[in-house]
Amino acid sequence: MTQILPTGQTISDKQIESIFEPRNPLGHKGTFGTAVILGGSAGMVGAAILAGRTALKAGAGKVLIGLAQSSCPVSYDSANPELMIHKAEDLLSRPDTCDAWGAGCGLGQSAAAIQSLRLLFSRRQGKPLVLDADGLNALSEGAASCTWGHGEVVMTPHPAEAGRLLGRTTKDIQADRVNAAQSISKQFKSWVVLKGAETIVCAPDLSWQINRTGNVGLATAGSGDVLTGVLVSLLAQGFRPEIAVPAGVWIHGAAADWLVADGTGPIGLTAGELADAIRLIRNRRT
Repeated sequence: MTQILPTGQTISDKQIESIFEPRNPLGHKGTFGTAVILGGSAGMVGAAILAGRTALKAGAGKVLIGLAQSSCPVSYDSANPELMIHKAEDLLSRPDTCDAWGAGCGLGQSAAAIQSLRLLFSRRQGKPLVLDADGLNALSEGAASCTWGHGEVVMTPHPAEAGRLLGRTTKDIQADRVNAAQSISKQFKSWVVLKGAETIVCAPDLSWQINRTGNVGLATAGSGDVLTGVLVSLLAQGFRPEIAVPAGVWIHGAAADWLVADGTGPIGLTAGELADAIRLIRNRRT
């Protein structure tokens, strides 16, 4: 069987060069896809906003945010009023409007949040799904099961989340990161992005690559939400996962490298600064 990824190799910009190609000048916002972020429970709205801002600046035509709350505590994002903010239940009632989903960023673990996640699994109609943070925790704790039907799923655990998914310690995960990523991929039949220094990207056929972009500036709150945003954005734009997943990981790290080279960080680099750098790199003005 032909492997999806060139196993054991380093992700390179040459491998993902299709994300840098000029756009069709006749394209419109519908051409470039609608990304939906499901998350942002009470006290964690910022996580969903970070993911949404990144999805927008990584090139999605439209970005909708579904907050896992009974009412929207914010009506719009003042920095990016282009983001469309709704209650999660409203977006889940019309899943046909979405081209790719991201779930888990600040989702929380309330009964309502878990119900939203279950509804997403049952209603996503085969659209790509990126699962992060509390979405992963719901799986490891048994609050939700991988009943997500057909269609690509990308799981993005950090080492502690990976340990919970596999019933191992974080130390065990770090001792053999490739094996851990492959074990999760095999168990859930999904793409896996095992985050951390030299992130591992594993395909459902268990082929894998390693990413060497990025620096310690990414060790900051919200960095994972930004990664979810760029992955959802590329998938919504129609890139196949064998391009979108390694590309999202590569450009997320490259953005941090660009910022540090430009004098921002690594100390004090914030997740919110990554989205603009991602946009610059996507347009090849590096």
